[in-house]
Amino acid sequence: MSDARDNLIQYIRDEAVFHGDFTLTSGKKATYYIDLRRVSLDHRVAPLIGQVMLDLIADIPDVVAVGGLTMGADPIASAILHQGATRGADSHQYDAFVVRKEPKDHGRGRQVEGPDLAGKRVIVVEDTSTTGGSPLKAIEALEKVGAIVAGVAVVVDRNTDARARIEAAGYPYYAAIGLGDLGLDPQ
Repeated sequence: MSDARDNLIQYIRDEAVFHGDFTLTSGKKATYYIDLRRVSLDHRVAPLIGQVMLDLIADIPDVVAVGGLTMGADPIASAILHQGATRGADSHQYDAFVVRKEPKDHGRGRQVEGPDLAGKRVIVVEDTSTTGGSPLKAIEALEKVGAIVAGVAVVVDRNTDARARIEAAGYPYYAAIGLGDLGLDPQ
């Protein structure tokens, strides 16, 4: 296990896991909540996320960009973009893109922002996914612009039905950290 991954796990445990009674996006109840925006937007942790996610997706061939549905995916894609650039020519380097929840009603009316992705392989990223809904919505928008989705990569897998839904839709699912890594039990 890398130092970056160990450090990331510790930051998530210490600063992004909250205990109590929570309602998840799925409507299900949980006794803990993982709020990755607490760490994905932190100057100490974002580089770790970038390093860990770069390592996670490094062996997926011919990928040129990463991104996903705004807002959860935005800091993850940015961290990957910056860490790839920092590692230099000896590393995988990716552009980033943002998928809006709905197409803009002005300007060019785009739903996918960033580089032209038509005919290019991309990875949809997410901070954590409970239902798989956000990555699947991003995939739908990406395929409309001709992108080829090579998989979905999440920082933390909540061990819910997200993996099953994404894989059932025909996309590989990659997770950097599981609940066991954080000392949490599936609910």
